[in-house]
Amino acid sequence: MTRTLLILLGIVVLIAIAMTSLHDAGQASLLWLGYRVDTSAAAAIIIVGVMAFCAVTFWNIALWLSRSPQRAERARAAARRKQGDETLTRGFLAVASGDGAEARRQAAKALDVCDNIALVRVLTALAAEQAGDDVATKTAYSAMLNVPELKTAGLKGLMQLAKGQGEKAEAVRLASEAYNQPKPAMWAFETLFEARLEAGEWAEALDLIDSALNRKLISPIFSERAKAALMAASAARLETSEEAQMRDQALDYAQRAAKLQPAFTPAAILAARLLNGAKKVGRAEDVLEAAWAAQPHPAIWLTYRDLVSSETPKERARRLQGLIDRNKSHRESRMLQLERAILSGVKADITTAMSALSEDTAEDRVTKRVCGLMSRGAQALGDLDTARTWVAQAVLAKGEPEWSDIDAEGRAFAYSASDWSDLILTFARNATLAHPRYERGEKGLPEVPELSSRYVPSMPFIKAARKVASGKVTAMPLPDDPGDYDAAITGQDLDMIEVPQVKTARPRRTPSRTKK
Repeated sequence: MTRTLLILLGIVVLIAIAMTSLHDAGQASLLWLGYRVDTSAAAAIIIVGVMAFCAVTFWNIALWLSRSPQRAERARAAARRKQGDETLTRGFLAVASGDGAEARRQAAKALDVCDNIALVRVLTALAAEQAGDDVATKTAYSAMLNVPELKTAGLKGLMQLAKGQGEKAEAVRLASEAYNQPKPAMWAFETLFEARLEAGEWAEALDLIDSALNRKLISPIFSERAKAALMAASAARLETSEEAQMRDQALDYAQRAAKLQPAFTPAAILAARLLNGAKKVGRAEDVLEAAWAAQPHPAIWLTYRDLVSSETPKERARRLQGLIDRNKSHRESRMLQLERAILSGVKADITTAMSALSEDTAEDRVTKRVCGLMSRGAQALGDLDTARTWVAQAVLAKGEPEWSDIDAEGRAFAYSASDWSDLILTFARNATLAHPRYERGEKGLPEVPELSSRYVPSMPFIKAARKVASGKVTAMPLPDDPGDYDAAITGQDLDMIEVPQVKTARPRRTPSRTKK
């Protein structure tokens, strides 16, 4: 306002100066209470401008004085608000730093100086929780339920408190109440979903997935992965049912799961096994080939191999080649190529397959299974020393998590309900397989072949032993050639070895002297 008045006053002065520059600017007269004032027009304009400026200035001063109480009140409110913000800041920082006592002190102070009731209640609850006071924590979170915008936060705090105290049923109830709110939170869905999985309630978990997808809490890809894993778990449960209808339902679940997510190997294995039991070998092969193309797994080719039992090794090798062609560049395909070559018995193919797999024998990638496979390849080539070297290297090598999915009896994914829960949750979240048996350190299908531990001396050692036995050589040489741990040397050769008998000199007997 003052700036505007100064601008107007400046304009008036310029007008006055302009009029003064004229030779005949005119005269101005004022008659007031019998007095007459004569002056030039320019001076009159300046006087009027100055008087107007003074009047406006006086009016503004009067208004400023009249509004002083309101200004003082606003200043006090601003100072209180600043103090409240600082108190809340110090309180939340104390919670973040783990100082429960300081957080509770700041929360108590915030009740007096802060007008933001929502944040004060949140700080009070967090401070009590940080201080480890369960009673105060429950009271604080319960008070938040009365505020609509804080109800979900209060339910979450009470749910976490109940879960920490081992009250799973109460935690699920609170999560269910939060999930039924107009705007449900993701934590409520996750709590309910994990509770359904822990209880083995696959059907209820499927319904929950559909509901969460409709409410846009989860993404479609999460929904697909979770549904595929849940249907596979349902198929595994119904697979051993005595009722034909239940087994048909298991087959339907497994096929739908394998089609929805071919990368979920358990679904493909279950579907192939059930289809094979229903005499649908061709469809079982299609399911396994699609799974191998999406994500190769050793259980896939083992199941694929066992689909047909009435075939020669060469026929089986040709059939396995069709599976390899689905995903040639994958490491599992290179390992399967060596398996196929060993099965066919063609040494050139074995050598080529071992060369292709050699890149996986680096120090950071070598596993017991690779060592065992390379050992079998060396055995097939007749190189028993190399085979034993690979077996020795397998002792220090680590196992493969994927191989642990096959138990010692050759059954793939024969898991309990709790293990299936881990499989479902891990695949739904990360699109990867969990390996419960590997994490527990349980033994599965043997990875390394067993070589005969019977020592068979080599021919040079046998000849040297014969010379010693005949007296031609007095010293027996050390067997620096370890020979072969197989039946290449016949028993007749062993019988011809005579162990030289070392004759020891008898001690001389000194005749005793008799006294006469």
